[in-house]
Amino acid sequence: MNYPPPLQSVIDELGRLPGVGPKSAQRLAFWLLRQPADEVDRLAASLQAMKATIDFCTRCCNIAEMGSLCLMCADGRREAGLICVVEDPRDVAAIERSGAFRGTYHVLHGLLNPLEGVTVERLKVRELLTRLRDEPVREVILGFSPTVEGDTTALFLARTLADVPDLVVTRPVAGLPVGGDLEFADDVTIGRAFEGRRSL
Repeated sequence: MNYPPPLQSVIDELGRLPGVGPKSAQRLAFWLLRQPADEVDRLAASLQAMKATIDFCTRCCNIAEMGSLCLMCADGRREAGLICVVEDPRDVAAIERSGAFRGTYHVLHGLLNPLEGVTVERLKVRELLTRLRDEPVREVILGFSPTVEGDTTALFLARTLADVPDLVVTRPVAGLPVGGDLEFADDVTIGRAFEGRRSL
């Protein structure tokens, strides 16, 4: 069925979101259509504000307000000599929920996957190397999901960081299922995995 162009445009745009198929996009669009105008305006304003004010942390590439440090990097109580490298900002949130880690983070924004065109150049590896050169870091924890891409990225970084003097490179081991996503692991499992990390 053909809908009026403004409605069809909303359906098309919602359908571009990850995990939203054509039927879900249509359902969401009709739900929005039934909402009071002020609620839809509030949603639109929050999306615009997010795009206008949120960027990546100038130090660790996590989510932060435009041109500033993220909450973890700005917290002087965190262990600056301990960096956990993760794939995605959602992984930072998962690790933070566990309460097992009090260092800082570095977000790569992806994992190596040559078949999908994700190469080293597309990840925030250069920024990590800059941090290791400029900051006194004693340990880097490679906190990737135990998938093929996570293992490949961990192996690459372990080899790349092997030449950094006095740096220990570790990876959480206990309790994380092979092929699982760190984002969906429970807090206790993540905590135990970080406590039982091993050197690479």
